[in-house]
Amino acid sequence: MNQDDIKAALLKLEEPPLDVTVLFSGKKSKRVNGLYKPESREIIIHNRNFTDDNLLIYTAIHEYAHHLHACSQRGKLSTRAHTAEFWAMLHRLLAIAETKGIYKNVFAASPELSSLTEIIRQQYLRENGSLVKALGMHLFKAQELCLAIGGRFEDYIDRVLCIPRAAATMAMKMHHYQLNPALGADNMRFLAGITDPEERHTAETALLQGNSPDMVRAASKGGALGAPPSPEDPRERLEKEKTRLERTIASLSKRLEALEQELEQYEDRLRKAAGSA
Repeated sequence: MNQDDIKAALLKLEEPPLDVTVLFSGKKSKRVNGLYKPESREIIIHNRNFTDDNLLIYTAIHEYAHHLHACSQRGKLSTRAHTAEFWAMLHRLLAIAETKGIYKNVFAASPELSSLTEIIRQQYLRENGSLVKALGMHLFKAQELCLAIGGRFEDYIDRVLCIPRAAATMAMKMHHYQLNPALGADNMRFLAGITDPEERHTAETALLQGNSPDMVRAASKGGALGAPPSPEDPRERLEKEKTRLERTIASLSKRLEALEQELEQYEDRLRKAAGSA
């Protein structure tokens, strides 16, 4: 595949708000397979790193996700480019690429890996989810018994079981919401934090259908699965920055005041020590 083929394949996934250039460096890099330059909107691919077109197109899609992410951020990327929004976008693009035959899912091509995946899902993720859900059920029973004997359930959690209250609450929610243990404890914990039943059911269904957690989290914030976030209103962005700066100034002023008091106390101790010498 040449750079024109790569760009044509990327545009089949999604039309970008701003044009992008795909360039082959003609070099081999030990550090990275590719990079994205938001200032010039260029995807640079170190094509001599690859002997396989599938891995090359994966790298191109990865960098294209950076471009789409930058487009949603007014052409700029923060110093932390690999955010949850980015990963959600990348996973969505890869799913589209697989559907269109542009990218091949290498994980499904290995019978040995597929067999191991099933072991991990059934013997570990499901079992772990089932155990935490069962813990929630028993905690509900313990709560009833604590009430019956006149003891505080929170004190029982803190001093008898010696587990964080947040962990106990999450386990109880997992049981109460009857979450599917096949998702694993971590995904169940995320779902337990969604209070709206319809939204929680939608998120659970999306996870069971194979959508990545980042894609589902992005959708739970009001967008489509892995869709680029809506551009932030400039006034809202400036107001948020103003609020952050005001909080920082207030915090620094408070710290400065405390330091001045400590200095005064220290100097007072020195004067007293000099007077008694």
